[in-house]
Amino acid sequence: MKVQPLMGAPSSPYTRKMLAVMRFRNIPYRFERQSRLFSGGSNPHYPQRAEPKVRLLPTFYFRDESGEEVAVTDSSPIIRRLEKDYEGRSIIPSDPVLAFLDMLLEDFGDEWLTKAMFHYRWSYEADIRKAGDILPLHGLVSVSEEQARAMGDLIRERQIARLSYVGSNATTRPTIEESFKRTVALLDRHFMETPFLMGERPGSCDFAVYGQLVCLALFDPTPQAHILAHHPRIHAWAESLEDLSGYLVTDDDWLNSGDLPQTLIDLLGEVGRIYVPYLIGNAKAVAAGAEKVQMTLDGRPWEQNPFPYQVKCLRWLKDEYTNLEEADRTRIANILAGTGCEALLDE
Repeated sequence: MKVQPLMGAPSSPYTRKMLAVMRFRNIPYRFERQSRLFSGGSNPHYPQRAEPKVRLLPTFYFRDESGEEVAVTDSSPIIRRLEKDYEGRSIIPSDPVLAFLDMLLEDFGDEWLTKAMFHYRWSYEADIRKAGDILPLHGLVSVSEEQARAMGDLIRERQIARLSYVGSNATTRPTIEESFKRTVALLDRHFMETPFLMGERPGSCDFAVYGQLVCLALFDPTPQAHILAHHPRIHAWAESLEDLSGYLVTDDDWLNSGDLPQTLIDLLGEVGRIYVPYLIGNAKAVAAGAEKVQMTLDGRPWEQNPFPYQVKCLRWLKDEYTNLEEADRTRIANILAGTGCEALLDE
């Protein structure tokens, strides 16, 4: 079996998401630390690689039809490419209805729960200090204290400046934090019933949520304190998902989409309450060329810079739904009725 190279950093929730995917699926991989970017091609262990269109983490290196190396950076499409390239231990449910719900929850983890991750890490002093001290050392542990401090200051300045782009500000703070607390409470109740979001085996959404919880539950002091005080099960779950390489699964381990647990419906209710209206509002702002997304979200004002990438997320979800058989679309519509997610199908 071929070895799949990728480059990333331990501090990146999407890197951790994809490393956990590779381990669960038993796909051989070579993990190149982001620090190779600073080697200028002089490190023989890190050969020069193809450059992605946008530098994001993780970066996967594939070969095109001519054998040339190409760099790809979007985790969700990469998961689906790996499903085609490697057989066995799929993380996409075989039931198309469950697969759509898995995709929706994966997007929620990647694109909404990450707002909480970024908000907590770069809004609270203890979190800012820890991240600035630790993140530079993840890939370059053998540097002087002076170099580490300079890199930490640079990271803090750059990331705090990006808060407005992600959507974290004084106006949105209570909405982000209350949604985070509701979400971890809903996850806690669901994991009392079944070990993964998709049943007795993980789906792509499990790894998306895990990637964010690596930060929220295991690293950043402020959200971690809330989780340890109220939902220690979530801390344990996040630790357990790091390496599922020996976890045995069968096709019978998926949830039955005809008899979903109420705990999953309740979680979809949070998606419909907060993420779906945000996606629609953001798409309208981008289409109108607005300088700001200004809307009411969960009964409060919401304001942030428009996010064109999340317009693509909305389109991908709608396309996935539209391309299903009519009977499957009907089943999905019935499941989502009353959750708020039905607006996604009607928009």
